[in-house]
Amino acid sequence: MRIQLNSASGLGDRLAQRVADMVAGRTVPAAPRNAATVMLLRPCPPDGVEVLMLRRTAAMKFAPGAYVFPGGSVDEADFSAEIGWHGPSPADFGTWLGCSAELARALVCAAVRETFEESGVLLAGTPDRLAAGLADPSWEADRMAMTAGTLTLSGLLDRRGLTVRADLLVPWTRWITPEAEPRRFDTWFFAAALPAGQEATGHLAEADKTAWLRPADALSAARDGTISLLPPTAATLNEFTKCGDLRDILGRRRTVAPVQPRMVVEDGEAWLLIPDEVAYPL
Repeated sequence: MRIQLNSASGLGDRLAQRVADMVAGRTVPAAPRNAATVMLLRPCPPDGVEVLMLRRTAAMKFAPGAYVFPGGSVDEADFSAEIGWHGPSPADFGTWLGCSAELARALVCAAVRETFEESGVLLAGTPDRLAAGLADPSWEADRMAMTAGTLTLSGLLDRRGLTVRADLLVPWTRWITPEAEPRRFDTWFFAAALPAGQEATGHLAEADKTAWLRPADALSAARDGTISLLPPTAATLNEFTKCGDLRDILGRRRTVAPVQPRMVVEDGEAWLLIPDEVAYPL
């Protein structure tokens, strides 16, 4: 699949120059940062699902205005966090994600942390129950403290007597930003159900709109220009349109292989090439 990058905004011109500089050896690719994102899902009668999407504010440096899933970069604290863990082991996740157990553990912690920070949904609990009562103002205070970096995930869970519920996260896919991009991420995607009794609220500093959308509706809105989607988001939404209900999605055990689009320049124009094995819908 070929996507022409926007020249009207100057983005395509800048990327075309960067590709040319890389080919000529004048610059080297930036190292991608490990990241995790979570597609929060809820049933949509009679037989479908809705997915939580956040619209990034216009002030964001990366993908301003785009509709995305909650997520973000892995922090050093995600590697060192001493937390309780319920569900498949980090080694199991490493096998499914195609990485070390150490990185898999950090990715799960980042997924839980970022989802709480960006949407207020906490994928934690005890072995026999999920976190509840998050409407209490004390939880919002904890969320703001985590966003500010004054409270860690391990500190939150220890204070609340909770553990990471790794069993709620289903590995789904992995996308690596093209080498020509100056800001690059190696992002692992997880699917998870919205825990009963919890509600999603966006973080106003990063998202100015929170929406639950049927995957097909989100893609239709992107086609008519109502919303903007990044390629990994669009491709993942398209995969959900081919699934059944929530149980069908969460019951899948997928082999996660990296997808890395390439950027090329032809006749002075920058193009994004998405691998043929990806069913890209836009």
